[in-house]
Amino acid sequence: MKKRHPVIRFFRHLLSSPWWVNRHFSKQALRNIERAIAENEQLHAGEIRFVVEAGLDPLDIVFGKTPKKRAIELFGRLNIWDTEHNNGVLIYLLLADRDVEIVADRGIHRFVGDAGWETICHAMELRFRAGEFEVGVQEGIATIGAVLSQYFPPQGNQRNEIPNKPLVM
Repeated sequence: MKKRHPVIRFFRHLLSSPWWVNRHFSKQALRNIERAIAENEQLHAGEIRFVVEAGLDPLDIVFGKTPKKRAIELFGRLNIWDTEHNNGVLIYLLLADRDVEIVADRGIHRFVGDAGWETICHAMELRFRAGEFEVGVQEGIATIGAVLSQYFPPQGNQRNEIPNKPLVM
């Protein structure tokens, strides 16, 4: 993420609203992402969740909350850490900061590490800069799924532990 002046960042978040999310992700795009997650999770025993947020509360900005801190907060609040194999992955997009973060549980993180997740985030951000938001998310899901299938192949009767539906905040 490019470091922005705090006042500019404050006003970007203050002026962000749900319509901003709708501008980049139509209802059909969100359904396509949900389907991509569901199909991808058939290829491995991991769990993927996509969350997109227009902007943070102004007080969060005043107190310096970063996209990474917000992603970690949501990872816990949404119980993504609470999967049977500790292999839940959160893709978090904060539109006001134009930043994507990936937070993964320890079961998969130990194989990928921070550098691996950053590589995936960077590829997604390149698509976002080109205005290809749905494509960027779907490619991120596919890449994460490939990693998960390498370390957590599908199992007999796996259950869906985390909702596949994107969460718009």
